[in-house]
Amino acid sequence: MTLPRDVLGVDVAKGWIDVFSLATGARRHVSVTGGALARFARTAAGALVVFEASGGCERPLAAALAQAGVPFARVNPRQARDFARATGRLAKTDRVDAEVLARMGRALDLAPTPPEEPDRARLADLLARRDDLVGMIQAEKNRASTARDPWIARGIARVLRVLERHLAALGAEIDGLVAACEPLADEARRLRSAPGVGPLVSATLVARLPELGRLDRRRIAALAGLAPHACDSGLSRGSRHVWGGRAEVRRALYLAAFVASRCDPRFRAFRHRLQAAGKPLKVAITACARKLLTILDAMTRTGQDYRRPAP
Repeated sequence: MTLPRDVLGVDVAKGWIDVFSLATGARRHVSVTGGALARFARTAAGALVVFEASGGCERPLAAALAQAGVPFARVNPRQARDFARATGRLAKTDRVDAEVLARMGRALDLAPTPPEEPDRARLADLLARRDDLVGMIQAEKNRASTARDPWIARGIARVLRVLERHLAALGAEIDGLVAACEPLADEARRLRSAPGVGPLVSATLVARLPELGRLDRRRIAALAGLAPHACDSGLSRGSRHVWGGRAEVRRALYLAAFVASRCDPRFRAFRHRLQAAGKPLKVAITACARKLLTILDAMTRTGQDYRRPAP
């Protein structure tokens, strides 16, 4: 790709951003308000802006940059920290992090992150809220199982009823959003034609893996956290493990693969072959998950539904 004339590293906090220009060495401290971010985005024209994913705090910045047509790269905080250590920057401050991000953008020739699609971004937010509710419901059920006081038990029961009603309403909202957006509905319907992929798994893939169908099988597996990584040194050959990637996507695909390996002849035979070769159950299911992801990626790329093997 053609390198931009400047790379701006931005460290994002709740109330402000720290900016470092690689071309000039200049630093700025910008307030996180709509007007200030819009002015910053206009001054960043022609540059690549690099910042970390910060649990949602970076969203106003990303929106301002997308509105101004400024390319940006949103990077994994762990990767940024590893890059800092590799370059000898052990200290961690907002100013240091901004400079590290700028140098990382230049050194690694980072590709711009595609701007979020509004419907896909809202679907991701709804799914994140669903995860929160499921966690709260499970926590309340755990408390109910150990509650000795009747008054406390009744209070927990009331809270559970409220949370479960909210969860049901949220599920309806997710279904309605997918159905109302034709591109999302087509993609979700195609994914659901594959074994083990139900409404929740398809919504998770649509919202949290928009790169599906755009990358090769190795890169999409790494992004989903399903690529086995070597752990070798000299003559020692360590076990391969999957790690990194997007945990929510990996969890959804693992559950889908578990169902597919019981219900679909192709995946059932693949799982049994691996187990017969001595692979543990979890390893076999993980391999099925990667196989399923490869098939889903090809389906999305070609626009075809899943073709079940002939009996």
